[in-house]
Amino acid sequence: MKARTGTFALVFGCFCLLGSCGFDEIATGPERTDNIHLDAGKADKVNVELDMGAGQMNIGGGAEKLIDGSFTYNVEAWKPIVDSTNNGSHATVTIKQPHNAHGGGKAKYSWDLNINDHILTDLAINCGAGQAKLNLGSLQLRNLEVHMGAGQVRLDLTGEPTRDYEVKIEGGVGQADIRLPKGVGVYAEAHGGIGSVTVTGLEKRGDHWENDLYNKSKVTVKLTVNGGIGEIKIAG
Repeated sequence: MKARTGTFALVFGCFCLLGSCGFDEIATGPERTDNIHLDAGKADKVNVELDMGAGQMNIGGGAEKLIDGSFTYNVEAWKPIVDSTNNGSHATVTIKQPHNAHGGGKAKYSWDLNINDHILTDLAINCGAGQAKLNLGSLQLRNLEVHMGAGQVRLDLTGEPTRDYEVKIEGGVGQADIRLPKGVGVYAEAHGGIGSVTVTGLEKRGDHWENDLYNKSKVTVKLTVNGGIGEIKIAG
């Protein structure tokens, strides 16, 4: 395990070192904050895709509209690209960081977004270098996909879900800390690369983990994690 940890630290350090070249040369300007408020209309289902290459992402529930929140940045060219459509009962929202954006140096870039708790949600999150704090336990999730790169993801799903949903996480050279809801059935699979997988609160059953309520509860949350060179922690 020590060799694994050392390998992770070395690879992660090299990645950060290479990625930081030229960061201090980025021309920054005044820090600005743009607010976002997207109406739900008559939609009872939404597909949301969030794509950030580098920065701080904070996502939670509790929005009065479909999505409420703000973007904070100090490089004008990094203004997030927001595309939304609403076709009666179904809405689609895509928010992307411009592809030429990179973090580091004096650059600041963060998203603070809240999603409506009462609309059935398919959520896909792509986060590269940086940190993502995802407090999603209050959402009406149907599917959740998280693709992480060299950053750190903290995913909190604790809550009281009323329907089954699936979570898929694809890991990179980073760390994922996952908290699962209690009071429902939980099934988890985790496959790590060079890094480590630590699971607490669940029992090992062959090639997966599950809790005592699995196959007994009316609601089941299924988690599948495919790690790269990172570290995965799962708490049931």
